[in-house]
Amino acid sequence: MRGITKAFPGVKALDNVTLAVRAGEIHAVCGENGAGKSTLMKVLSGVYPAGSYDGHILFDGEERRFSGIPDSEALGIIIIHQELALVPLLSIAENIFLGNEAASRFGVIDWPLAMARTRDLLARVGLNEAPETLVTDLGIGKQQLVEIAKALSKKVRLLILDEPTASLNESDSAALLTLLEAFREQGITSILISHKLNEIARVADSVTILRDGASVETLPREAMLGPDGRLNEDRIIKGMVGRDLAHRYPPREGVAIGEPLLEVRGWSVRHPLHPDRLAVEDVSLTVRRGEVVGMAGLLGAGRTEFAMSLFGGAYGTRVAGEARLKGEPADLGSVEKAIRAGLAYATEDRKGYGLVLHEDIRTNVSLANLAGVAAKGVIDEDRERAVAERYRERLRIRSSGIDQATVNLSGGNQQKVVLSKWLFADPDVLILDEPTRGIDVGAKYEIYAIINDLARQGKGVLIVSSEMPELLGMCDRILVMNRGRIVGEFPAAEASQEAIMRAIVTSGG
Repeated sequence: MRGITKAFPGVKALDNVTLAVRAGEIHAVCGENGAGKSTLMKVLSGVYPAGSYDGHILFDGEERRFSGIPDSEALGIIIIHQELALVPLLSIAENIFLGNEAASRFGVIDWPLAMARTRDLLARVGLNEAPETLVTDLGIGKQQLVEIAKALSKKVRLLILDEPTASLNESDSAALLTLLEAFREQGITSILISHKLNEIARVADSVTILRDGASVETLPREAMLGPDGRLNEDRIIKGMVGRDLAHRYPPREGVAIGEPLLEVRGWSVRHPLHPDRLAVEDVSLTVRRGEVVGMAGLLGAGRTEFAMSLFGGAYGTRVAGEARLKGEPADLGSVEKAIRAGLAYATEDRKGYGLVLHEDIRTNVSLANLAGVAAKGVIDEDRERAVAERYRERLRIRSSGIDQATVNLSGGNQQKVVLSKWLFADPDVLILDEPTRGIDVGAKYEIYAIINDLARQGKGVLIVSSEMPELLGMCDRILVMNRGRIVGEFPAAEASQEAIMRAIVTSGG
């Protein structure tokens, strides 16, 4: 790719970007959210057709002009987006061959052939599922493998994966990386977009760094690694953010931990589909003024279920237990009541539940506190615009303006809009569920700084996170959850990854 330039209204997403990928290698592309990584791959795969950008694409030594995805797929260039493109209520086989059906010469789908091919493809990606299984019955890790099997069915030569492990647990992520290494042995070339530097260190043969829509540099593997054979993270981070990050977590200064803000006692919740099963069992915790409390646990430990059930009963049935805010009993029977009581919940699924994606920044920021931008029950647009502009500047949301649709923002900037919404609601306690999932190191640092600022203001913060270093770097106390119960608690000085895992394992995890 030579001199690729792509602009949207008010924003130059790519500015003279160059990318060279050798046959048979795993080439990583990294950069901050909004650096242009996904846009560049959409140009390469024909999502953005020739004529909508400037520059040249060469594949197998010949210039290519793709008018759409079918043109690039015909050459074996297959992209798997971060948001998986599967139809949940169709089977694995139907999804794999959707639009590329295994048909007889009379144009009729040959189902025995489709099932046989599906079994072969699933074996190649290591997925032990029947072809007839509905995609909706698969976990996200297995769905990712279905997407890769679908790519193999199209005789993939260049596989593009956009943040493929963003929603996967550690074991599924490791399995996916092993699969990429196996593909490399088979001669398949891969482009891996990832913000996880440990993944890049494990599998990448070279890495291209993008910043602010421009290509900064491309490093071969030997330049990525330090003298000890480990990834030179500081070199890559500096390229990504344009500055050194001497400390991954901003120092907490001027914070005094005070009296309890949130107290929960004996909180239990039944599973919404299986009411005989306890999803959350007898959870008790306290979050104090100015305190950042972490909640650690493996996938399925019940952390999100607890957080959602506390926030207005957004999850589960037969919720039991007591909650107090600022020492007074709190009625959290609905989301509206929870907000009124001083509680906020930033969901782990910002696209599905945190934002109205096709609305603009201005509308999303005011959603949780319409009374704050209204006069006599009517929204004052000037006041709403002023509020949105204030938070856009305060949280450094990169956009063309407050009228830009949130669907067109990067993941990190979308997360900042979610935080803006809840900051404007002015809660006493914020529950942040996976607040930095799918976000690069630069944007993470900014969000950590926002969390510290909230603590300085005397807010209470409860962080649910699957990233142990994040919890260890940010929290005053860490609670450990397993199978719906609190099984351990550690002050910051005593917390470690080993201690947390020991608490999980010894509790039956």
